[in-house]
Amino acid sequence: MPILDLSLYALAAVATLFALIAIFRVLREYERGVIFTLGRFTGVKGPGLIVVIPFLQQMVRVDLRTIVLDVPSQDVISRDNVSVKVNAVLYFRVVDPEKAVIQVENFRDATSQLAQTTLRSVLGQHELDTMLAERDRLNDDLQQILDDNTDIWGIKVANVEIKHVDIDESMVRAIARQAEAERNRRAKIINAQGERQAAEELVAAARIVAQEPAAMQLRYLSTLYDVANEKNSTIVFPFPMELFRALDKPSV
Repeated sequence: MPILDLSLYALAAVATLFALIAIFRVLREYERGVIFTLGRFTGVKGPGLIVVIPFLQQMVRVDLRTIVLDVPSQDVISRDNVSVKVNAVLYFRVVDPEKAVIQVENFRDATSQLAQTTLRSVLGQHELDTMLAERDRLNDDLQQILDDNTDIWGIKVANVEIKHVDIDESMVRAIARQAEAERNRRAKIINAQGERQAAEELVAAARIVAQEPAAMQLRYLSTLYDVANEKNSTIVFPFPMELFRALDKPSV
């Protein structure tokens, strides 16, 4: 009997030790414990050392750190009927552990599914050029929509970044041809603007020469000087008599 009593005492001591270990829980600084007593929500505890009564209370551990979620590639048809594949990355965190546990079964999976559907619906409202050129604005739109829809789950969406917009090879060639045509159009416009400005300057110069005949003679001599410097040859040209008359005029 004494040996049996000793064994019972030992078992009781071990059971008590395990019960004490089960009562006390340690939560890290970035963790919170959502407590349920007999199935009813009774509060959020942590961080640090907390007490959870076995068999009466259950604790769901929630991580408050920012979660980086990779949104899988989605098939998107743009507003101008171009099929592309788009993927993104989502940054979010739990701000209300009670809602994150009670309002949704798995807040991580729910946020991922919502991000996928939102990515398709938002980008489908824009043309391909907008997807490629205005990515920052689209990121802000996605972040705002996801943040509004996950607020009921106690989730805060901090940022959404579109990573890649993959286009079919045939569409890449079409975009390259479009870009080349756009460059040619701009080149022609610039050339036409240059021709117009040159014509305007020539008209202005002609008006000045018409008002001052001596300016025409000076231009004539300057041109002859340039020709003589370029080619070492004899040049025969008529000398304008108006220049003599201009030179014969007595100075005032």
